[in-house]
Amino acid sequence: MPDISKNVRQFSRILQQWNREKNSRRMPWKGEKNPYRIWLSEIILQQTRVEQGINYYNNFIKTFPDVHTLAEAQEEKIFKLWEGLGYYTRCRNLIASARYISKELNGKFPVTYEEIQSLKGVGPYTAAAISSFAFNLPHAVLDGNVFRVLARVFGIADPIDSSKGKKKFTELANQLLDKKQPGQYNQAIMDFGAVVCKPAPLCDHCPFKKNCFAFLHEKINELPVKEKKISIRKRWFYYLVMEYKGKTAVQQRTGKDIWQQLYQFPMIETGKETGPETILRLAEKKGWLEKNGFDMVSISSRYKQLLSHQSIAGQFITIKLKRKPVLKNDWRWPSKNTLNKYAFPKFINQYRDSR
Repeated sequence: MPDISKNVRQFSRILQQWNREKNSRRMPWKGEKNPYRIWLSEIILQQTRVEQGINYYNNFIKTFPDVHTLAEAQEEKIFKLWEGLGYYTRCRNLIASARYISKELNGKFPVTYEEIQSLKGVGPYTAAAISSFAFNLPHAVLDGNVFRVLARVFGIADPIDSSKGKKKFTELANQLLDKKQPGQYNQAIMDFGAVVCKPAPLCDHCPFKKNCFAFLHEKINELPVKEKKISIRKRWFYYLVMEYKGKTAVQQRTGKDIWQQLYQFPMIETGKETGPETILRLAEKKGWLEKNGFDMVSISSRYKQLLSHQSIAGQFITIKLKRKPVLKNDWRWPSKNTLNKYAFPKFINQYRDSR
């Protein structure tokens, strides 16, 4: 790795020049000083591309213009607005923190880095972003975009998910930070990682190509380094689209699993690919269906969705019921006109959008 100390001043100068000259699309949270809006944008942008997050941010601000309106809203309404963003733990944390700020802090957003980080769903990176953008506090951001920029430009091969690597990147990020304009600097390096130094980078348009270690040594695809390999869990979900007199059965997902608090059609999970006849027999054993009390209308094609640590595959079996079954109280029977009021996971919406 080259001597970083010789390149720090040069890096900051080139980055700030790029920031002044870039002709990037105006994002609604750029230059924002309202900590509520900054916090909302940062939570939305966790695990979400900017292009996707803009419309969600605008819709949230329009529907919940301040922390009190968000805190007082019904959870189902908030989840419906979040529908499609994924990583729904973020939404649950957003609700919890909004209620804490509204009730416990009387709507006054925390003003120190430590207080901001204590909010549910806010880690070191998000706290650094909020504190620097809203209050101009000198805390360097370290997200995936910044890790990628620093690893490539400075040739850092230490894994970004190791203790040694995190320490080295943190020290370098703080060394590079413009202490007089931390918010502006943080926004610039985050934008640069999102616009130019992407996973598939635009090296021909990069102002660092004369200095970038990865570009000069043909290591672009090797940096940054991760030492931990993700283990993918494979799951099979079979949904029963149970229809009776124009209404469809849905239930809310509970428990500590994916898509908690979202709605779904009655679902049977299996450990492997399973035929519809077996699924229907299992549904009869559960008491969901009466023998000879239904007609199978259709079986969908197979749907798939890859999550961060899980691979979901499955099908939808549409059934016309002859009699409405007596089921648990957590089952609901909305009409087709009101079904859109419920928030469903992306996996189910793929099927619904195809109908």
